[in-house]
Amino acid sequence: MEPETWTVRRILEWTSGYLRRGGVETARFEAELLLAHALRTERLDLYLHPDRPLSEAERARFRELIRKRREGVPLAYLLGTVEFLDVTLRVDRRALIPRVETEELVELLLQDCDAQAQAQGPGWRVLDLGTGSGAIVIALLKRWPQARAVAVDRSRDALELARENARANGVDGRIHWVQTDWLRGLRASFDLIVSNPPYVPSEEYAHLPREVRVYEPRLALDGGPRGLRELARIAEEAPKHLTPGGRLYLEIGAQQAEDVRRLLEETRAFASVEVLQDLSGRDRFVRARGRSRGREAAGCP
Repeated sequence: MEPETWTVRRILEWTSGYLRRGGVETARFEAELLLAHALRTERLDLYLHPDRPLSEAERARFRELIRKRREGVPLAYLLGTVEFLDVTLRVDRRALIPRVETEELVELLLQDCDAQAQAQGPGWRVLDLGTGSGAIVIALLKRWPQARAVAVDRSRDALELARENARANGVDGRIHWVQTDWLRGLRASFDLIVSNPPYVPSEEYAHLPREVRVYEPRLALDGGPRGLRELARIAEEAPKHLTPGGRLYLEIGAQQAEDVRRLLEETRAFASVEVLQDLSGRDRFVRARGRSRGREAAGCP
C-alpha cells in the first residue's frame, strides 16, 4: 500500500483488527486514542477528518505506540496521562495506574466529609498512605482549597511522580511528602486517613493480567498472604494518628471485608466499622470512625 493511502479511516480499520487479534478487548477505542495521541490532536478530530492522510513521521509514531500496546504496555502509560475525577494525572511505571474503584473511594470521602473539611479549612488535616501517583490526595485538596495533607510512600520514584502531579494541579504547597514505611516516624494526628494499599494476595499475583503483572510496580499491588499484610499494619498503626472522632477509609479486595473489619475492631479504637460496596456490588471500601473524647464528633457520618 502506498503511503498516501494511509488515511485516518484506513489506518483505524487496520489497527482495530490488529489489536483485537492481539487480545485487546476495546481495540477500536484504544486505536482511536493512540492515533489521536500520535497525531497530537483530539479524538473527535479523527471523525471530523477521516480522509486526512498521515505523514511518514506520524505513521512512525503511531506504529511504535501500537507495537508497544500489542506487547502489553498499558494504554495509560502510552498516553502518559489519565483523568481522575476532575484531575489530570501524569502516569508512568513509577506508580500504579489509578483505577475507577479509587475514584469511587474519593467520591465517598467527598460525600461524607465535604462539609466538615470546608468548615475547618486550614485545620482539616489529611494523611494519604501509599500515595502512588498522588491521585487521592490531589483530588481531595483540589476540592478542599484550604486543607493540608501529608502524603506517604515507600517508593522515592512514586513520590517524585506524585509531586509532579501536585505541582501541575496547583496543590503542592499544601502537601508534605514523606518517604517512609506506612506511618513509621510520623508524629502528627489527622482528621482523615485514607489508603489504597497493596491488597492483591501473593498467591494470586501470578494470575494477574500480564500487562498489570509485567508493567505496573509489584510494590503497589502485592499485599502478602491473603492480601492482608499491609492492611493489618495500617489497622494497627492508624488509630494512634487519628484525632478524636477522626476517620479511616480503606480500599480493599472483594474477599477481605470480614478480615479487615476484624482487624479494625480488635484494636478497640473505633466507634464504628462499616464495609461499603463499589458500583459493581463488590465489598470494596471500609469506613471506620475513631472514638471521641466525650461526645461524638460532628461532621463525617
